[in-house]
Amino acid sequence: MRHEAHADRPAHTDTPEDPHHAHHHGPAAATWSMAALATLHCLTGCAIGEVLGMVVGTAFGWGNLPTTVLAIALAFFFGYALTLRGVLRAGVGFRTALRVALAADTLSIAVMELIDNGVIVLWPDAMDAQLGDLLFWGSLAISLVVAFVVTTPVNKWTIGRGRGHAVVHRYHH
Repeated sequence: MRHEAHADRPAHTDTPEDPHHAHHHGPAAATWSMAALATLHCLTGCAIGEVLGMVVGTAFGWGNLPTTVLAIALAFFFGYALTLRGVLRAGVGFRTALRVALAADTLSIAVMELIDNGVIVLWPDAMDAQLGDLLFWGSLAISLVVAFVVTTPVNKWTIGRGRGHAVVHRYHH
């Protein structure tokens, strides 16, 4: 279909904000590399939050449950914060940027946290490992790798439907 200017509306600008954009194009094809990059972005925020939460909980001598809750809360916080930073740089207002971050990252972070923490809980003695133990860092690293592998197809699926990180990409043009 050709993009022609009509007297009653401006020429098609081929931008996500153009109300006619979605009419002419469906969601972009989701590639595995696109999904992997989205997952890596999510993994970065999750890892920062996880490590910080575990360090704080361990330093204060908290038990496993409050430490895990803090680590998960911080994983969501940093995951959203990284997306917010990028969307705000595109000149979007804070409320819109927050909605974009929530839409883009919630499922990805939730799956990542479920898998990451599930691996740690199931790993023998990992919940009792201390910051100076190789088991602490080794089990954390492996749990994040497993979470990345499981979450990448989830992100590919959501991007392919115009959801998840596909929402963020609209603001990177």
